[in-house]
Amino acid sequence: MEEQQTPYNKSDFYLKDDDWTGRSVEDFYETIHYQKNSTIRIWFNEQAYGFDAHWHNAIEIIMPTENHYDIDACGQHYHILSDEILMIPAGELHTLYAPRTGTRFIFQFDISILSRVDGYNVFQSLLTDCLHLTRGSHPHIYSTVRQLLIQIRDEYFGFADFRELSMYSYLTKLLVVIGRELRQDTVLFSNIRLSKQKEYLQRFKNVVSYIDDHYTQNLTLEAIAAYSGFSKYHFSRLFKQYTNVTYYEYLTFRRLKAAEELLAQPGLSVTEIALQSGFSSISSFNRIFKQKKGCTPSEYRASYIIC
Repeated sequence: MEEQQTPYNKSDFYLKDDDWTGRSVEDFYETIHYQKNSTIRIWFNEQAYGFDAHWHNAIEIIMPTENHYDIDACGQHYHILSDEILMIPAGELHTLYAPRTGTRFIFQFDISILSRVDGYNVFQSLLTDCLHLTRGSHPHIYSTVRQLLIQIRDEYFGFADFRELSMYSYLTKLLVVIGRELRQDTVLFSNIRLSKQKEYLQRFKNVVSYIDDHYTQNLTLEAIAAYSGFSKYHFSRLFKQYTNVTYYEYLTFRRLKAAEELLAQPGLSVTEIALQSGFSSISSFNRIFKQKKGCTPSEYRASYIIC
């Protein structure tokens, strides 16, 4: 099938001193240079060269508009056609390969600004793999997601009044649409009778909020199961349905997110950060951080500060 060709006028999507030449990559880590008071970055990209393996703290969304684009991420190779969409989780090492001709929009969103909003951490735990959106693979949300991205893009390059507020409103809606689609894929509480599902949803919402507030403490599976009112076995099965990860995977994820925020701040040693994030020892912190992020806490901090 011939790929759809969509013409774009580059001058409509050009911002002075806002192109790929200013990228900052150090030891695979890319620091994204957002515009002032923003955590959103968008490029109209027509470069005929790719980008070596790198990662960053932003969710990246790639949407080709003319010709294809190739990406290695999440342990897979993706060949994205015109107007298809690939969403890459934050912290995921990825490599980009451009064709000789073609254009695409590349979106980068640091959604940590929403970290205090209920549901943020559950969304992060659901988006553990790349999400390839096409009209065929996700017919119920594809058009909505694409339209929201276009609305964010038009606001970004339009500079109208309340531009930033408008972009975040569309971004929030985008995360809700994608989060509900990912949650639906888990067949949430499928074996629970309908009259009980609402109760279970509220109970697990409370459990996640409790973990988010007490992750620095020694939260054993037995203790959290007792807090939820379920047996350990029943809790483990239902928690996996609710968050798409196991209880200890979620607890580790929450502690690592806290550690990342602390590592970006000067004045605390790595040992202090490990303990303040809920890890029992510096050795376990270093090992888990390296395993999940691909670098040590010290390397992460150095990259953050250097860039």
